[in-house]
Amino acid sequence: MKVLVTGGAGFIGSNFVRYALSNHTDWEVINLDKLTYAGNLENLKDVESNPKYRFVQGDIADEELVNKLFSEGIDYCLNFAAETHVDRSIGDPKDFIVTDVQGTYALLEAAKTHGVKRFIQISTDEVYGSIQEGSFVETDMLTPRNPYSASKAGADRLAYSYHATYGLPVVVTRASNNFGPYQYPEKLIPLFVTNAVDDQALPLYGDGLNVRDWLFVEDHCSALDFLLTNGVDGEIYNVGGGNECTNIEITKKVLAQLKKSEDLIKPVKDRQGHDRRYSLDCSKLIAMGWKPSGGFDELLEKTIHWYVENEDWWRKIKSGEYKEYYLKQYANR
Repeated sequence: MKVLVTGGAGFIGSNFVRYALSNHTDWEVINLDKLTYAGNLENLKDVESNPKYRFVQGDIADEELVNKLFSEGIDYCLNFAAETHVDRSIGDPKDFIVTDVQGTYALLEAAKTHGVKRFIQISTDEVYGSIQEGSFVETDMLTPRNPYSASKAGADRLAYSYHATYGLPVVVTRASNNFGPYQYPEKLIPLFVTNAVDDQALPLYGDGLNVRDWLFVEDHCSALDFLLTNGVDGEIYNVGGGNECTNIEITKKVLAQLKKSEDLIKPVKDRQGHDRRYSLDCSKLIAMGWKPSGGFDELLEKTIHWYVENEDWWRKIKSGEYKEYYLKQYANR
């Protein structure tokens, strides 16, 4: 089985690569990643010598490269590659459109030309927009409220259109906020953990009452693995952890785990168009036999412990040390 993972040097993608190699010894995993600021090959240092793993540096919007890879006989494609940070999308939306929409188009075209057994488009709960009460189901209207979520909604619907129009075996997943090891430290949990370790301020948007559902990254990987063989072509699946928390609650949990003072919390001006609450109804997927592992406090503690124990990893990222080394190492491959 030959599996193409795009964006496999990023947070969720690298966790899936590791999950795949551990759980499917008959898979050959190809990791296509552009190595933008959030792509970090140190995320996969422990598997880089695995004969079943191959890294290819490149852009998913490079149609020639993508076609070449699909011509090798790709069975499964999982598209994790995306620009994902909302703040960055507000400041400069163009890269989000190019990667998230045009890049997805290039992958879908190649998948259509060469044939795949399954194409999974990894989307996000943010495509639904904000909800005050209740939870979004897969058939709800999409109302993205920032350039990032709009670009993901575009890719989401483009992927579905390739099933509806061309019969491509596409499955779309919409996941809630992920957390866990190897997450780039601009996101809330790793940023706050690493800042707290150094007794630096934790910049909390607005009143801190924005609500998110938190999904442990390994649970997300297990859901995707489950859907590769159990998903129905053309269907959409919400993937959530069932762990709704306000940002201030998360912040206080992090500080309590690290035995740090809440005086480190620094309220800052709220983000433009900041969605108040995301919530997913995952009953469709759960009814099929998948469920998250649960135990949010324990999983958060495990995540915090990982960052404490892997200080060298995030300090290199914050200083920019790792990027120059790995770009030179792979420049001629």
